Amino acid sequence: MLRALDLASRGPAGGVNPQVGCVLLSPAGDVIAEGWHRGAGTAHAEVDALSKLEPGQASGATAVVSLEPCNHVGRTGPCSEALIAAGVSRVVYAVDDPGQESHGGAARLREAGVEVIAGVEADAAIHLLQSWLAAARLGRPYVTLKWASSLDGRIAAADGTSRWITGAAARQRVHESRAASDAVIVGTGTVLADDPSLTARGDAGELLDDQPVPVVFGDRPVPQDAAVLRHPRPPIFMGGHDLPEALAQLRELGIRTAYVEAGPELAAAFVRSGLVDEVHVYLAPILLGGRHTTLGDIGVTTIADQLTLVTRGVEQLGNDVLIVATNPAAQSLNPWPTGRSTDQPPSDQQGA
Repeated sequence: MLRALDLASRGPAGGVNPQVGCVLLSPAGDVIAEGWHRGAGTAHAEVDALSKLEPGQASGATAVVSLEPCNHVGRTGPCSEALIAAGVSRVVYAVDDPGQESHGGAARLREAGVEVIAGVEADAAIHLLQSWLAAARLGRPYVTLKWASSLDGRIAAADGTSRWITGAAARQRVHESRAASDAVIVGTGTVLADDPSLTARGDAGELLDDQPVPVVFGDRPVPQDAAVLRHPRPPIFMGGHDLPEALAQLRELGIRTAYVEAGPELAAAFVRSGLVDEVHVYLAPILLGGRHTTLGDIGVTTIADQLTLVTRGVEQLGNDVLIVATNPAAQSLNPWPTGRSTDQPPSDQQGA
């Protein structure tokens, strides 16, 4: 399974499809083929592995897959049916497919007499597929909210100037996070005040190979010479004030990870709506004072209403510190898969 996960990591981390790897074992336990998914429209991992075998060579084999084989027809056929047709006798996978359409491969395999074992290296698979699992279960992108502030929680000086609060190492990490996201989200207020390009750039200012789709929330018009309009990828403009609906639309467009770099009011709206899964806070060892705080009103009127996050990591970047925290309140709507299908007895998992 660890090999299957390694193969899965070779596939694209962004887009609507998950990273999936597959290892086929002979009845004697020898590796006879490997495969992984290379992106939307290409063969799924199981089919990719099967394509490397001669007809009949997979008879009696075990398929070790990092995600439950799909059970629906999209751009490609169901992997469950491909495994059955190939004569595979045993399928071992890490986590359940949470998709409403694609789920059910395990049940179909069992129906056809194939032994199915789930939950092997589930934690490692969840770590790899975290954003995709969240997007699939919630019907919206996995949302990371980012801000950079002084130690006293200010994002700008009294006169509104804010460049630069953090140093070069922290700013470069932000560009890497943009590149790792399907979209970067700001509000029209940020576009009007800062005119950001929203590109992902390297140390020398060069454009990185992976660029997020710029998304601008708000109803105010953007100047025709705005930098975001020169982004390598066409920007998406989302009007209105229904954040859940806007995120659902972005998910339909293939965006599963969103990196929010909004101002205090839009950032607070994301938090109030329970739409923030992860927070990246870059802290600079400076003090600014004043009124330019990181967040607007998030609905906390008394200390008992506080939103408690879970710290996942702390990293020093030059003279700054990055704190990564997750929001269990948002993720409670998105329980991580246990790796055990509802129709699978516990003894099957122990047999793995």
